[in-house]
Amino acid sequence: MADLMAPMARIVAEHRETIVNKLGGEAALARALQNERAVESVAEVCYALLPGVVRLAVKEPQFRAFVLANRDRVTAMLLPA
Repeated sequence: MADLMAPMARIVAEHRETIVNKLGGEAALARALQNERAVESVAEVCYALLPGVVRLAVKEPQFRAFVLANRDRVTAMLLPA
């Protein structure tokens, strides 16, 4: 599932502002990413933004598990250093 990091990075690069706004802004996102349910919300928003062919190949529960397993990398992409 490591191959999902490339599409995830592309989604975050293209839609970072939309993702952050849907999740309540940067401050709320930073606090929320400590919470497993909030990370699942990030996965849900990002999954909807994936290209259709990727969504056909990877179902949402698998993608959610991937995001949870790579929480630190996803957080680093979403939040400025």
